[in-house]
Amino acid sequence: IIDFLVSQHPVAKCLRDYFVFKIAPMLNPDGVYLGNYRCSLMGFDLNRHWQEPSHWGHPTLYGVKQLILEMHHSPKINLEFYIDIHAHSTMMNGFMYGNIFEEEELFQRQAIFPKLLCRNAEDFSFSSTTFNRDTMKAGTGRRFLGGLLDDSSYCYTLEVSFYSYMVGDSVMPYTEESYMKLGRNVARTFMDYYQYCGTMAEPAAPVSYTRREKSPASPGVHQQGVGITRKNRRSSAGNKAQAKPS
Repeated sequence: IIDFLVSQHPVAKCLRDYFVFKIAPMLNPDGVYLGNYRCSLMGFDLNRHWQEPSHWGHPTLYGVKQLILEMHHSPKINLEFYIDIHAHSTMMNGFMYGNIFEEEELFQRQAIFPKLLCRNAEDFSFSSTTFNRDTMKAGTGRRFLGGLLDDSSYCYTLEVSFYSYMVGDSVMPYTEESYMKLGRNVARTFMDYYQYCGTMAEPAAPVSYTRREKSPASPGVHQQGVGITRKNRRSSAGNKAQAKPS
């Protein structure tokens, strides 16, 4: 995602003109250094401590949460997306978790981004994407920030399999390049999203996408049970790639 956003690709240039992306590349550097992927050096599952992160026990969460709160309360910033990025140890493909809104219109709007990503990325599964308010996930970034931010901010977890994805009936192993391709498609999907919403014009140069095939027919969906900020309005953060137009 980072490599694409700072590249000279016409989509990347257009996104930088309109939006500010705030990205925390890794929220668990000490744990990862020791070979962990879920627990920090002190043994904390960091994605269960967003409600009250400790300055000394969960310093990365504490810092990112403070940044998000500052943006949320700034009249100059429109925090539109928060995306927490994780690997998944049992499921295949990439997929998302989203939150549940009481209003059907808000729920339908929340489904637009993962549906567009499904159109662009052959390894992203909309059928595995779910929207819930599982009490066991209350301490996750997606759940906590979904309850804290207002209805104009969409909070997701993007999960990507540790090992493989399905293309038709074939199982394809993930490689470094296929992970990078998914990252590029995530970034490109912001262009589709804001064009769909009538926010952005087409980039000056033609754009080639990894995948253009049948996807869920329309952004509407029935409810089941990097941050981005906009320039000249408001902004976002993430392990998260959160994006906001800017």
